[in-house]
Amino acid sequence: MTTQPAIEATGLEKSYGSGKARVRVLRGIDLRVERGSVFSLLGPNGAGKTTAVRILATLTTADSGSARVAGYDVVADRRRVRGAISLTGQFAAVDEKQTGEENLRMMGRLCGLSRTGAHRRAAELLDRFDLAAAGRRLAGTYSGGMRRRLDLAAGLVGNPEVVFLDEPTSGLDPRSRQELWQVVRDLSAQGATVFLTTQYLEEADQLADRIGVVDHGRLVAEGTADELKRQVAGHRLDLVLTDAAAYLRLASRAVHHSPETLTLGLPTDGSAAHVRALLDEIDPDGTDVTRFAVHSATLDDVFLVLTGERRGDTTKEPTHV
Repeated sequence: MTTQPAIEATGLEKSYGSGKARVRVLRGIDLRVERGSVFSLLGPNGAGKTTAVRILATLTTADSGSARVAGYDVVADRRRVRGAISLTGQFAAVDEKQTGEENLRMMGRLCGLSRTGAHRRAAELLDRFDLAAAGRRLAGTYSGGMRRRLDLAAGLVGNPEVVFLDEPTSGLDPRSRQELWQVVRDLSAQGATVFLTTQYLEEADQLADRIGVVDHGRLVAEGTADELKRQVAGHRLDLVLTDAAAYLRLASRAVHHSPETLTLGLPTDGSAAHVRALLDEIDPDGTDVTRFAVHSATLDDVFLVLTGERRGDTTKEPTHV
């Protein structure tokens, strides 16, 4: 069994435009994703997530740096990389004028399967993705969740080693999102490596073995969800303030902000001694805080602290793969 990572990237840089309009989207990204794991890349819009996926999936080339996927160099061995991966973007790429079964059989033939093999593989995937009953219906009649499942099934026809999912649950209802989450878990359990970009922080928390946080083209943190939460704060003290003046006075110290409810979240270790000390420090007269609660830090806290303010950010990158 090889110990070589499924994905390895060093110093990836990428810019778009030229002259004064040139924008640096990636500024030296290093990544290492172990085989059979789920890795999630988080970041605000324009942070560089999609560009990183496009480079790793051989859809574009980096200006500098190197990357290997499934053991192959993404430039020198582009064809082998493409034969070892699948890519599902934010929008389902299915032929709506074909049935679900026809879509999968077509993909099977494109992957080099015989007619019989393509038919067999289509039947397997329709069953696996709970689409067997709808297999002979036109894909154009499918719901959003069904289209996403069919799109993902099409990407798995060739049994890829590495599966790239670029915001795969964008726009889905909660039930459909849960169904896609189970698909990701099943893929990992069967040995595939999943590289997931998402803006749903709960999604990364639920699925990812490791998480990278990218901001302004740089990887600003990486680790398990628990490690990242501890890096920001093991726990959070949520305070409901009495008025806007108190809220504004304390806002700069907070990792969570809710001006609508005058609620701020401050980092704490969760101990009674530290909570008492914080309350005494920020509200010595007992007039600014109406109530408080302590809970574990979330990936929302990690995201807000590590990505910082992005007002006026003009970074432009492709919005989807």
